Amino acid sequence: MEIYRTEITDGVSLTYLRSYKFKTACMSVSLLTQLSRETAAMNALIPFVLRRGTMRYPDMDAISAKLDELYGTAIEPIVRRFGEIQTVGFYASFPEGDFLPGYKSVLNETAELMGQLLLAPNTKGGLLLPEYVDSEREKMLDAIRSVVNDKRSYAVKRCLEEMCCYEDFAVGRYGGEDECDNIRYKTLTRQYREILKTSPIEIFYCGRDHREDVVQALKDAFFSLPRGEINYDIGTDVRMNAVEDTPRYAEDRMNVTQGKLVMGFRLGQSMEEPDFAALNVFNCVFGSGSSSKLFMNVREKLSLCYYASSALNTHKGLLIVSSGIDFDKFDQTRDEIFKQLEEVKNGNFTEDEFASAKAGVVSELRSYMDVPSALESFYLAQTLRGLDYGPMEMAEMADEVTREQVQAIAGCVECDMIYFLRNGEDEDDVDSED
Repeated sequence: MEIYRTEITDGVSLTYLRSYKFKTACMSVSLLTQLSRETAAMNALIPFVLRRGTMRYPDMDAISAKLDELYGTAIEPIVRRFGEIQTVGFYASFPEGDFLPGYKSVLNETAELMGQLLLAPNTKGGLLLPEYVDSEREKMLDAIRSVVNDKRSYAVKRCLEEMCCYEDFAVGRYGGEDECDNIRYKTLTRQYREILKTSPIEIFYCGRDHREDVVQALKDAFFSLPRGEINYDIGTDVRMNAVEDTPRYAEDRMNVTQGKLVMGFRLGQSMEEPDFAALNVFNCVFGSGSSSKLFMNVREKLSLCYYASSALNTHKGLLIVSSGIDFDKFDQTRDEIFKQLEEVKNGNFTEDEFASAKAGVVSELRSYMDVPSALESFYLAQTLRGLDYGPMEMAEMADEVTREQVQAIAGCVECDMIYFLRNGEDEDDVDSED
């Protein structure tokens, strides 16, 4: 697999991967902005509004017809959050020319359409169309509000909001409900123009086309991109230690039948010079996967919870433990989670558990090579970290991780927030849930 990185134009960088493994190529365009409560909702809304129509293809029917002409090419909005960097843009997948009639490549037309979606939206008097803005705003409001319907995800969201209440990371990738509700077409147009001028842009391509052809297609598609003073001063505030000496506590009450205990940890000094392969192996030993300490002990052996797992956010330096419990098992489950972390710190895990954790990390990293969208996300994350090695190299690093490295990471971890979603006062009106 050929990997190449270059700057297309001012503040626009391309990561190019040449691969013959897939029948479809992929390409993404991501504008990088600093996550903030004031602008997060507007930034997130922009690609959805732009996807509604361009000057040449004024509505979704016209865009869909063009995509059909390109043999089923798909272009969709993407909104992501890497630590406190928010990325918005488009992701395209399109068939390789080797499998099309006449071996005709659709690279140029796909890049051109992505350029039109980003740079030439359907406007009136230079402003985004009010009906498109209003319609997409309501859809996004529904998406923001619907998080509460999935209590597991909602509990994690609430824990992060409380834990990072002094940090921009408390803002979700779609922003806040109030901020979204207040978006109007004039303010959104101003924000759209601003991020076009000032945002660094990352473009990713994975496919069979020659590097020179991809670079030229992108230069042609984005030649009219307005550029001002590029804001490279974006990044994430990694707080390595807990805010207080003892974990903070927050709870919400709802009409639920199952409690949601979420514990937020800071990764501590291990984030000074983070070893991402070792961090992932540690997470697998502790709480990610069916051979982890949390699964084998808290869930299986002691039957304290319906589920228990941990997840890393290495961009922000966080470890989140999520569990579903009976309301009267709160103290026992909390204490056992702390105990299992201490067990990892003290090296009380078997060689089989350690080998299984490493194998799980290696397998997941290698699986990225089979999914273009996974490669795209991996390499964008690596770019934002300032790293240039791929998933196979990281898999090799994971295979070399030692027990001592895992223990050292466990010893750095500090609990910062304990959140509990429990049943409300009115138990006569209790929602059922899985």
